[in-house]
Amino acid sequence: MSRIGSFKSRILSRELMVGTFLKTPHYVMIEIFAQSGFDFLCLDAEHAPFDRRAVDECMAVSRALDFPVLVRVGDTSHREILWALDCGAVGIVAPHIETVNQAEELAKAARFGLGGRGYAGSSRWAGYATKKMPDLLQQSKNETVVIAQIEEPAAVEIAGSIAKINGIDGLFSGPADLSVGMGFENQESNELKAALKRVGEAAKASGKGYASFVGDASQAGSWAEDYDVNMFFVGSEHSFIRKKADEIAAQIKAIHEI
Repeated sequence: MSRIGSFKSRILSRELMVGTFLKTPHYVMIEIFAQSGFDFLCLDAEHAPFDRRAVDECMAVSRALDFPVLVRVGDTSHREILWALDCGAVGIVAPHIETVNQAEELAKAARFGLGGRGYAGSSRWAGYATKKMPDLLQQSKNETVVIAQIEEPAAVEIAGSIAKINGIDGLFSGPADLSVGMGFENQESNELKAALKRVGEAAKASGKGYASFVGDASQAGSWAEDYDVNMFFVGSEHSFIRKKADEIAAQIKAIHEI
């Protein structure tokens, strides 16, 4: 099965996966990461300057290379979700899901049906009018991923109810957002650790994926063990480039010290 076609089933089977948030709005970044060992990327249209054209270009390359690319939308409006999916996103990461009703509306907006995702057979995702309606409806069921971000303390309390919703495929806990929402200025509190664990237990109990952000790979082992995270968003290309540049610069400048 293709990488895009198998992506949702890998999340639901809680396979260990790694990817990153992409901040640079250019399709060349998709080409480069598609050659890597990463399982996915997520375009950060919430915090980085992705306009519709940039998302469209990135998704064209994603589909051509059969490389799963999610979009973290700026908000959970039907409009934002529709155009990301029509462009070819394998799924949506939705920020600030705080209530069960909001999560239900999110799941509906990303799925075909009454009051849900608008149907069009002419989009890139639909193969530009080369596929029949029954096939596209099945493709959406098999492929489209919806991940709800649990970023506020109130959402942690209802994480179990959110995870049970049909059409929510995974939960995402952002440690920085949760810490700030709890009134902390760091990510070391016991309250944060308890929240991460509670959301992880909720996702696992409902057979859904559990994603989180870690700054580097050294955190992943303990987070998989302590919180049941199976989908790691590690840093961003910004941190990778800067870290490697610093490493090279230090090596070269150390020549004079030999």
